[in-house]
Amino acid sequence: MGISHRTEAIFLFVGDVLLLYVSLFFSLFLRYGSTLETQTVLEHLLPFSILIALWLVAFFIAGLYERHTLLFQKRLPQLLLSTLFANSLIAVLFFYFIPVFGIAPKANLFIYLFVSFGLLFLWRWYGYAAQGLWEKQKSIIIGCGEEFRELEREVNGNKRYNLTFISSIDVERISGVDVEEEVVRRVYSEEISLIVIDLCHENTAPMLPHLYNLLFSNVRFVDLYKLYEEFFGRIPLSLVGYSWFLENISASLRTGYTFIKRGMDILITVPLLVIPLVLYPFVALAVKLEDGGPVCIRQTRVGKNNQPITIFKFRTMLFNDEGKWKERGSENQVTRVGAFLRTTRLDEFPALLNVLWGELSLIGPRPEFPDAVKHYAEELPYYNIRHLILPGLSGWAQLYGEHPHHGTDVSKTKNKLSYDLYYLKNRSFFLDLKIAIKTIKVLLSRSGV
Repeated sequence: MGISHRTEAIFLFVGDVLLLYVSLFFSLFLRYGSTLETQTVLEHLLPFSILIALWLVAFFIAGLYERHTLLFQKRLPQLLLSTLFANSLIAVLFFYFIPVFGIAPKANLFIYLFVSFGLLFLWRWYGYAAQGLWEKQKSIIIGCGEEFRELEREVNGNKRYNLTFISSIDVERISGVDVEEEVVRRVYSEEISLIVIDLCHENTAPMLPHLYNLLFSNVRFVDLYKLYEEFFGRIPLSLVGYSWFLENISASLRTGYTFIKRGMDILITVPLLVIPLVLYPFVALAVKLEDGGPVCIRQTRVGKNNQPITIFKFRTMLFNDEGKWKERGSENQVTRVGAFLRTTRLDEFPALLNVLWGELSLIGPRPEFPDAVKHYAEELPYYNIRHLILPGLSGWAQLYGEHPHHGTDVSKTKNKLSYDLYYLKNRSFFLDLKIAIKTIKVLLSRSGV
């Protein structure tokens, strides 16, 4: 079976221990440089060894040595960040409230926290990647439909995943599958350690009693749609229904996060508002020299709870068509100045006023024109669920989804909605931070969002 789960855990554990001690020596070197003495190292060795032991216990409790962290790697940074935050509290309490283990100066502790956190992030990310080169978990995938085939192609066609599907069973095309022959015996003969299965499909229900006994052979089962969501960062629309929304989407459970997010919006927006104020004279001059039209426009979009909002933008087209592409699309086009403003996203900086007023957020689903929303709501069930939260200037779907330009496109919007649903389900401070960093990267590359 290749490297066992126990070997993987030992590999990560030993790596963590070595890295934590390397972080200590590196931190002391940063603090003292060439004046670092052996005595100083020895003074720090005992208290930090106790601290490292406590941290490793926290890693075990957090599940950082479990196999699921190998499969669900997108959750790793958030899991690691929360664990390291808890560890930092342990460190402060340890050194400040147990004087016998105290160190001086206390700045050494904070240098160590910074260095160890950075190195642990790198080690954990690339350490998992290194394990993936050593072993591919042999797996079977059971399901049907587009997501079933898409997941199979993605896993078997991408070397960065640490599993491979050696067999796939389409429960709609293969009638009367002999579970005992096709699955159970193969699990034992080929040492399969993971079965990815569509637990929602009615055709898989008769298989479950046969698969149940495999639990005693240390075979793990993962729901096909959960793995799909993890790998692709979107929700399969074939899965969603009223029960899915009631189970996964809830505004009431995010009240604390919403409060913190609003505070961050204000804190970040206030200094950013300087940019449109400084740019206005230059943008106004460029626009007036090109066609003499208005510098700014106002557009009506659909905001939270399907309420209309008016957003502000620097004008980038010949005139403001308010999203009525069918009526006036052939007459309108992007200006030369507008093309530059769009590429750099400078056209949307005036919308920071909407963020300050609480009509928009920095991160959230993209606000659409009312006519487009009406059209999509008729064509796509549950489309309006994206209006459960504040729309945003940037978001998960803007980064990864498909986007209709100057017209309505149900197919592209369906793809985009799958990413919006992923954000609605998984929205968190860490996911917002990830989107913000990715957005900055895209803006600096001038590729737009």
